Amino acid sequence: MTERKTLALNPEAASSAEAPALKKKGRGWEISEKRLDALHEQARELRRHSSEAHKALAAKFAAADMGRYTFKRHAVVGSAIVDFNCHNLGLALAIDEEGQNDTLAKRRDKSLEAVGIKVMRIAAADILTDMDAVLKQLTQVMRDRIEERKAAARAHKAANPKQTYSRPKSGEDGKRPPRKY
Repeated sequence: MTERKTLALNPEAASSAEAPALKKKGRGWEISEKRLDALHEQARELRRHSSEAHKALAAKFAAADMGRYTFKRHAVVGSAIVDFNCHNLGLALAIDEEGQNDTLAKRRDKSLEAVGIKVMRIAAADILTDMDAVLKQLTQVMRDRIEERKAAARAHKAANPKQTYSRPKSGEDGKRPPRKY
């Protein structure tokens, strides 16, 4: 009979290596609680005192049925506040107002794109004058983003064939109760 090999932990390596500290706030962005609280307060103030272009686009989003692709107003993403954010798509909308600091906006966009969030810039004048063209352009960007995400998921699945995921069962046969809408 052959001897079975078993996996054992090295007690010396386990004691010397410490687990990294959990990040309680900032969702992995390593932002201090004080800075994050200040960003949320600033976003709250921006929601209270929105521009006309922002209010018009927010009204269109509120009236539209976009399924699971919803846009949150003045969302805190990392250390930036974006005008609208769709978390499911990894898409942020930035409304360009008159007299805005473009270098600061470009730096923020670059940092968001570095972590996989696509930024779409829209001029406030375009929203107020030709809303239909803006919505058509946004729809196309959303479709492109959905395709990018699906292609990335297919590539990941092809690269990791042994990794499986099944959704939790719900309903009569499953362990969880059915959804109530």
